[in-house]
Amino acid sequence: MSQYKVRLTDTTLRDGSHAMRHRFTEDQVRKVVRALDDAKVPVIEVTHGDGLAGSSFNYGFSAVDEMVLIQAAAEEANQAKIAVLMLPGLGTITELKEAHLRGAKVVRVATHCTEADVSIEHFHAARELGMDTVGFLMLSHRISPKELAAQARIMADAGCQCVYVVDSAGHMIMEDAADRVSALVDELQGDAEVGFHGHQNLSFGVTNSVYAVRAGATRIDGTLRGLGAGAGNSPTEVLAAAFERLDIETGVDVNALMYAAEEVLRPMITRMPIMDRASIMQGKVGVYNSFLLHAERAAERYGVAAHDILAEVGRRGYVGGQEDMIIDVAVWLQSQAR
Repeated sequence: MSQYKVRLTDTTLRDGSHAMRHRFTEDQVRKVVRALDDAKVPVIEVTHGDGLAGSSFNYGFSAVDEMVLIQAAAEEANQAKIAVLMLPGLGTITELKEAHLRGAKVVRVATHCTEADVSIEHFHAARELGMDTVGFLMLSHRISPKELAAQARIMADAGCQCVYVVDSAGHMIMEDAADRVSALVDELQGDAEVGFHGHQNLSFGVTNSVYAVRAGATRIDGTLRGLGAGAGNSPTEVLAAAFERLDIETGVDVNALMYAAEEVLRPMITRMPIMDRASIMQGKVGVYNSFLLHAERAAERYGVAAHDILAEVGRRGYVGGQEDMIIDVAVWLQSQAR
């Protein structure tokens, strides 16, 4: 019997939406969900990249209403649960209730790593709906393991059943992830599970996920082909193959996952995330990964380098939700160059 057992969540149709500029169609969602479901992936996340109600001028408009996509996903899934992401202050309990009516069974409530208290009413509402509740502590590298554990306790006490260490910038390296996961495990003492969400900016997404499992994480995120914000996420099919090699039980069909990645998703991809100068800079200085496309657009408009914008964003300590301030940075850099 394996020493470790992990529940994989595939977030291609949410985090991958960033790389697709939120242009997934209903037909594409149905095809990806069918392939992931056939591969026995237990949880599939579907929303705009920035969660419920994310389709907006600030974050980018979706091609298809996310409620339509959630319902389509739920109709295609035979064994998988459909999850949605929500950021308090953007998505509301009204959207959560509609997503639940459309078939969502899991909600992942995301806050900045120091602001867990803004999630409390959302967890209460989700538990009343009978949903599986997950907390996302974004940019988890920004605070110490002990401080992060205290924030996780707030979520768990509010009814969160699993709290994630979220490496939103792909900044963590090995013990950075393990120490935070271990701190949460010690704090929660079985009151909630612990998960890990990794990105590939410094090419440590899969490695960090292994370290997280060995530190006590029981839920791990990935996306097919690593499709996602910044340099992309830990690839689900690579996670599954690596976990199989390491005798970490997932219950998924690795060959079916590779088919889903190569034959189903790849033809849909309009932009493949890569570890280029800008995305490496995000990992280096710890900048929220969804900032990348916003920085690239600002760079083109104002004639400054995207990696310089991101370096300055990191210096200023911007967090998720401050995408509009990227323009201010670009304008400032332009003025400095004159």
